[in-house]
Amino acid sequence: MRLTVRSVEAARPDADRRELADSHMPGLYLVVQPSGAKAWAVRYRHQGVSRKLTLGSYPAIDLKTARKLSAKALRAVAEGRDPGREKIEARAAKVDSIDHIIAEFLERHVRRSNRPRTAQEAERLFRLHVLPRWHGRMIQSLNRRDVIDVVDRVVDGGAPVSANRVLTAVKTLFNWCIARDIITVSPAQGVRPPTVERARDRVLDDNELALIWQAAGKLGFPFGPLVQLLALTGQRRDEVAKMRWAEVDLEKRLWTLPRERVKNDRPHEVPLSSAAIAVLKTTPRLVGSPFVFTINGTSPSSGYGKNKKRIDALLPVSMPHWTLHDLRRSLASGLARLGVNLPVIERVLNHVGGSFAGIVGVYQHYTFAEEKRAALELWGQHIEGLRCRD
Repeated sequence: MRLTVRSVEAARPDADRRELADSHMPGLYLVVQPSGAKAWAVRYRHQGVSRKLTLGSYPAIDLKTARKLSAKALRAVAEGRDPGREKIEARAAKVDSIDHIIAEFLERHVRRSNRPRTAQEAERLFRLHVLPRWHGRMIQSLNRRDVIDVVDRVVDGGAPVSANRVLTAVKTLFNWCIARDIITVSPAQGVRPPTVERARDRVLDDNELALIWQAAGKLGFPFGPLVQLLALTGQRRDEVAKMRWAEVDLEKRLWTLPRERVKNDRPHEVPLSSAAIAVLKTTPRLVGSPFVFTINGTSPSSGYGKNKKRIDALLPVSMPHWTLHDLRRSLASGLARLGVNLPVIERVLNHVGGSFAGIVGVYQHYTFAEEKRAALELWGQHIEGLRCRD
């Protein structure tokens, strides 16, 4: 029907939401909520997809103004533009939009206060999980339900631990906003982590190490030798997976990790045992590729989850659940069992806490190079001994 000033004013709510279309301006309609609140919206199609643009509430916007705004939006559609998207982008550009504030938070706080890898992870969490849900919103409009919605969606996606990380990142963002007087209360206040995290303490026994080594050998390049080097060196997964030939000196039997490739932001030297050298010497080199473990030559090996399942398929069904990180923990435990001192083990693992925390870390610059080499050689001999078992 053709809406009139009187019919708009007289429109009464029902138990359900009502939409009163205006035949005078196709696409324009009045929305009447069960609460009695009224608002204007226009429906249109952009690139074959039906869309809706909310124009504003009644009576702040009267019928005449609603028709003018609707006509303006439909002209934009005729020109090939999307007025709904333009409205969101315009809102996102405002100083108090969550888009603008997250960008400023990442620039002023995250990148300046954290290591590059930590900052990159924070940016990833906001890009994947937060901005898609809150894009174009004003920060003052966010509430606890919005925070819970973001967290719940990550949990429902099968990543409960990541949901904890997202919640921590969001809480840090809002606390930073409070300190800068952008908001007075955090919308995340009182929201609890969805998952209780437990410290991982799985240590593989010698039989399990032997089984994993054998399965990795059957799997072949690149993931098989990658797993074997994880077992022999005890270094972090990504550090081994992204190993470059330029970092490896086979003659000196040394792997040198630059500071940008390690977690604690300082160079780290890993002596290579005879067993580790044997793995590297049998690893094929892709012509022109800087990476030791690669499929295409242009990027390092990845697909950890998929390849881990391939190794699991080669293990006995009775093998308890294990992770790649368990290899690192098992090396540390194994070295201690073989009589290696804790400070040497911590240097092998490139830990900055423990024996080297606080003032000790400031003044202790001894590298333990020879002790590390002896420890990793001892561990390599231990692994080789396991391989020789029936």
